[in-house]
Amino acid sequence: MAEPGSGPCDRRDEEPGPAGKEEAAPAPKKRRLAGGERYVPPPRKLSTGVSFGAEHFAETSYYFEGGLRKNNDFLRNTVHRHEPPVTAQPLRILAEDEEVVVVDKPSSLPVHPCGRFRHNTVIFILGKEHGLTELHTLHRLDRMTSGVLMFAKTVAVSKRIDEQVRERQLEKEYICRVVGEFPEHEVVCEEPILVVSYKVGVCRVDPKGKSCKTIFQRLSYNGKTSVVKCLPRTGRTHQIRVHLQYLGHPIVNDPIYNMEAWGPDRGKGGKIGKTDEELLKALVEEHHSKQSLEILGILEEDLNISGENKDCRDSGDCTKSAEADPINGSSCPAEDKKDPQSDEKDPKKDTKDSERGDITACPPDSGINLEMLDKDKELGLCGHEGGPVGQKGWEEKDPLCVECRMSRRDPSPEELVMFLHALRYKGPEFEYCSDMPEWAMDDWEE
Repeated sequence: MAEPGSGPCDRRDEEPGPAGKEEAAPAPKKRRLAGGERYVPPPRKLSTGVSFGAEHFAETSYYFEGGLRKNNDFLRNTVHRHEPPVTAQPLRILAEDEEVVVVDKPSSLPVHPCGRFRHNTVIFILGKEHGLTELHTLHRLDRMTSGVLMFAKTVAVSKRIDEQVRERQLEKEYICRVVGEFPEHEVVCEEPILVVSYKVGVCRVDPKGKSCKTIFQRLSYNGKTSVVKCLPRTGRTHQIRVHLQYLGHPIVNDPIYNMEAWGPDRGKGGKIGKTDEELLKALVEEHHSKQSLEILGILEEDLNISGENKDCRDSGDCTKSAEADPINGSSCPAEDKKDPQSDEKDPKKDTKDSERGDITACPPDSGINLEMLDKDKELGLCGHEGGPVGQKGWEEKDPLCVECRMSRRDPSPEELVMFLHALRYKGPEFEYCSDMPEWAMDDWEE
């Protein structure tokens, strides 16, 4: 019997043959043990075979085309998300026919699923509670803006009205309540608007911004605040709100543009005195101190995400998943889907503005990764000021979620309303109008 290791498979270990014969490959050195015994290496481990089960087979299906076998992939992704609550005010249908559906959108509802919102959206509620599906968005409203919202039922109707938008045949009229005594005469603001952050959803007046125009007319003044009619002639992101802030009359309860973070004059005349990064940090810190981060659509864990850099933010190309503006909730924060004055060569034209908006995290380069928030996370707090875990009114974790170990404060219904309302939407063949909101009445009191 041959010794182990001396069989035919070991011929490479033999000494090279005599000259004239084909030279064998160099043999590895043998490892010799004491007494001349040969070292035998352990058996080589064989790789396990590839095995598929029913779960794997369900991942795809085949189809045949042009003599080729192709497959469809089914991808599954698990996301841990808490959808923010919205107002309980009903979604009222103003008009419906074979072509369009027109609703009176309550404040705090985004138009369609985006960011943290999926079920608490106009599109989802219309399908679930009214059986209205496969609708086409014709124009958009900020999440915090209420009022007339129009959908097409067919592609043909959508294209027709979209053409009217491009030809400037549509008119929009908004109503709002602003701080102070607004001038009695008509005011026209044409200051250009620049997007500061697509993620946080903040804009400001800047010479490098996009051209736009809004016409304002005061309707009433109660000694403290004014009701103003707004006629936007373009559809820039947050156009009405930014122009009112610039004029020194921000919307009374605007959660962005009427905040102390903008400075003592609240951004009047474009005077801020901060860099964009400092402004974003100050805005989030102010809402954190007021326990109102969820009003912005931001949670504590968002503040520790290190995702967006400046180049990414400037290009508006950070999140390609329709996650957009946490402050305004809609991935389409602009009033209109398209603006007839937009430049087709502009990489940030209105269509990108209107389709970008509602992202779920704050840009890390804004300095929003606050040490105090990290400390709260270490202690297991929910991020609210007041006391440690275990004290009255505090919980170690959300009873509905074993993942977070964080409790969340529900916003009050008043916090979910902003005094900006789309009152009328008019075209060559239609005109739809909602009721005047309660806060716009002459006898309304704060």
